[in-house]
Amino acid sequence: MKGLFVTGTDTGVGKTRVAVALIHALRARGLRVVAMKPVAAGHAPGELNEDVTALLQAANVTAAIRDVNPYAFEPAIAPHIAARQAEVRIELDVIAGAFARLAAAADVVVVEGAGGWRVPLNEEADMADLAQRLGLPVVLVVGLRLGCLNHALLTAESIAQRLLPWAGWVSNQIDPAMTCQAENVAALQARLPAPCLGVQGFQAAGFSAERTPQWLTLPRELDN
Repeated sequence: MKGLFVTGTDTGVGKTRVAVALIHALRARGLRVVAMKPVAAGHAPGELNEDVTALLQAANVTAAIRDVNPYAFEPAIAPHIAARQAEVRIELDVIAGAFARLAAAADVVVVEGAGGWRVPLNEEADMADLAQRLGLPVVLVVGLRLGCLNHALLTAESIAQRLLPWAGWVSNQIDPAMTCQAENVAALQARLPAPCLGVQGFQAAGFSAERTPQWLTLPRELDN
């Protein structure tokens, strides 16, 4: 089974856009791809989370919503707080079971985390624990803005401590006014222990309709 775990240096850095791009690139290789957003926070009553909707629209394998998005909370707040307010406990076993069902139906599962790498899920576990439980290669999304170098390098240290495989990293231009973007990308290329899979250009809103993203290189393990 092949899969990827897409995480970010923070919330709002473009994880979903990168996950959608990865899905399109994998589909272009003729693969059956299913998406997973284990935990989502922030949606209107009776509606799906915007990120979940984008992932569903990108994938070419139909799956039960309860498996694609096992935990969905209306308030756009930290998952463990939203779960506590809803009197729910986010369980890694539940997510792992949903992942196994998705994996049985597809060639690749693209899993998108919530928030940043160490966002708490319950009183004990966080997003890094979930990534470790699933054991998938990690794609780190670095939002290009002031402070991104520190956030990226600290996240990389934590991924290494978990002994998780690296698939690569993507820099996402989330702040068009940021100065020295190229120099920041070069600093990341020199310091991060994984290949740069691409630099995604700035998008004001929504998701790209580009079916075969030209800026993205698939991880070696999946580019075949």
